[in-house]
Amino acid sequence: MNLQNPREIKQLLISHGMWARKSLGQHFLIDEKALANIIETANISSEDTILEIGPGLGVLTRELLKHAGQVVAVEFDPKMAELLSSSISSKKMIVKNEHILKFNTATLPKNYKVVANLPYYITSPIIRNFLEAKNKPESMTLLIQKEVAERMVSSPPNSVLAVAIQYYGKPKIIDIVPARSFWPPPKVDSAIINIDVNQNLPLNGKEKDFFRVVKAGFGERRKKLVNSLTGGLQISKEETIKILGESGIGIDARAEELSLDDWLSLYNIIRGET
Repeated sequence: MNLQNPREIKQLLISHGMWARKSLGQHFLIDEKALANIIETANISSEDTILEIGPGLGVLTRELLKHAGQVVAVEFDPKMAELLSSSISSKKMIVKNEHILKFNTATLPKNYKVVANLPYYITSPIIRNFLEAKNKPESMTLLIQKEVAERMVSSPPNSVLAVAIQYYGKPKIIDIVPARSFWPPPKVDSAIINIDVNQNLPLNGKEKDFFRVVKAGFGERRKKLVNSLTGGLQISKEETIKILGESGIGIDARAEELSLDDWLSLYNIIRGET
């Protein structure tokens, strides 16, 4: 069966009493070039354990199994997980029917890699979950909404999400994948993004306090940083002006103008002041 042929995909689903569930973000990749690009970007060896999120019918899974030592496929849809298990016979594949945000990364070896066509509706929580995990992946090669990918790599980082992704790793857009490359096609284009994950973080356990500062800065997007930090951190405006000055940041600056280094400098000054 050709899983890149929409007609055959539809027939397969119907024969099992199934359909593409848009509520779960089920848009199946049917573009051979994009599939090959994902595999090449992930740089998989026979020693690697790959975590695939939302494998669906297994078009990406089959390619991963050709290169990896083991593929752990986590599928939330029980019928899809059952179909995947029955249609692929490989000792290298483990299928888990559970929600990815409840998946225990401690069950995976160190330096595992994440490779996935992610559901749009839950992209950010999934990425943050793995970047913040105690057992982090070595890298993440993902097919996600193009607009979200562009936000992640923005320079300077123009959102809390962008600051977080660039703090925890080095994101890079590899290629744009048009909506027609999926069945059923989504309303927007996608992008292949690769994130090389930082294993040694500069704040070493103080991330919760750091992102409290970042969220305060982005809390009121139309305001200058001096005002959003004053309100978000509940400190006086005089204190905020002093902190910005010591950080080398102008009082007219806005959150989306700061680099990651600016945020780190700002946090270190605040930690010493408050």
